[in-house]
Amino acid sequence: MFITPAYAQAAGASDPFMGLIAPMLAMIVIFYFLVIRPQQQRAKAHRELINQIRRGDTVVTAGGFVGKVTKVSDTSDEVEVELSDTMRVRVLRSTLMDVRSKGEAAKETA
Repeated sequence: MFITPAYAQAAGASDPFMGLIAPMLAMIVIFYFLVIRPQQQRAKAHRELINQIRRGDTVVTAGGFVGKVTKVSDTSDEVEVELSDTMRVRVLRSTLMDVRSKGEAAKETA
């Protein structure tokens, strides 16, 4: 009729690690949606922007140089950029940070 104390303790006890699984999974899901997914979306948008470069676009390199694209090759990952009237350089597409299309005004900083 009465339950012994040892039996009652064993029936209510569970693995202590099982109580940690739900919060851990919740933290992983939150981390994914707040950090990883937005970063992947920004990288995808940047990749698409770089792949759509055409002759005449104004670009900004990772070194801070601003120039006009004079030659684009679909097979190569290099772009020829004119920095001044007498200077043309070949730049890797991966080092381009921003693409400003023809006639686009410079972005204002707040």
